Amino acid sequence: MTRRAVLGGGSGFLGAALKDALEADGYEVSVIGRNGPDARWDDPAAILRLVDGADLLVGLAGKAIDCRFTDANRDEFLRSRLDTTRALHDAVAKAANPPTVWMNASSATIYRYALDRAQTEADTDFDTGFSPDVALAWEEEFFRGELPGTRRVAMRITIVLGDGPATDLFFRLARWGIGGPQFDGWWFPHRRYRGIGPHPTEPEQPLGKHSKGRQKFSWIHIDDLVGAVRFVRDHPSIEGPVNFSAPTQTDNRGLMATLRRVVGMPVGLPSWRFMLEPAMWVLRKEPELVLKSRWVAPRVLADAGYEFAYPELEPALRDVWEQSRS
Repeated sequence: MTRRAVLGGGSGFLGAALKDALEADGYEVSVIGRNGPDARWDDPAAILRLVDGADLLVGLAGKAIDCRFTDANRDEFLRSRLDTTRALHDAVAKAANPPTVWMNASSATIYRYALDRAQTEADTDFDTGFSPDVALAWEEEFFRGELPGTRRVAMRITIVLGDGPATDLFFRLARWGIGGPQFDGWWFPHRRYRGIGPHPTEPEQPLGKHSKGRQKFSWIHIDDLVGAVRFVRDHPSIEGPVNFSAPTQTDNRGLMATLRRVVGMPVGLPSWRFMLEPAMWVLRKEPELVLKSRWVAPRVLADAGYEFAYPELEPALRDVWEQSRS
């Protein structure tokens, strides 16, 4: 019989890549989205029909994070993640034949701002403020209650290198000659990073952490994100939170130097927060994309024996750059 997979949210570049890969594996893939095509988020009966009897369920839905944290966007970030996860949870709980495995997106931004060591799935010293609060509430909804017939895996995803908005921004910075290191520092106080959700927390130090361009950068190539989904699917012993991150990490200085080599730009002007804040306002992005220290290691995947196609940053960036120009 043909295996069935359901993607909760498949319109972004992650969903598109995963859909192609699963279809190549022989799955019949159905997609739930705001406008379908196979079920809409406001139609629980249709969601249940898809989920019941599916072999694999992957939740990827949620408003894209590549915009400003306005009040409206903040509310939508949280609502879009909780409502869609709740809809999938309700369907799995009601299904006569629930999926064997349900993987749901989460975020590695859940971990604390780290400069001392990499954070693994064993670490519970989480960060505070807006982005971590969203991730914690997301996982709380995902792991809610008992679903005895379904193995659940929270995909704590780092920045994905591929045909997506974050990678595009990095390449643009390098090509424009402003791909030097980025330094945190003083800026006018604001409340965009304040806590949210059922257990809101205040960010410990939202602005002005003087990491001197040594803030860590954790990442994963899109091929390895797809490969890790396949690997977790095929390893029943893996459950709970899993870091979807490459085994090597760099810092901001290393990231920007690598980007300059890849795009062939010999110079890159450094920038400080007082320069980044107005520039990111124009680009409708948040400076924390380049200023937050994300140091995440994939211990669960490594211990289980997953072999990364792109364990090093420069080959990963070169592959994405070449594909973008072909």
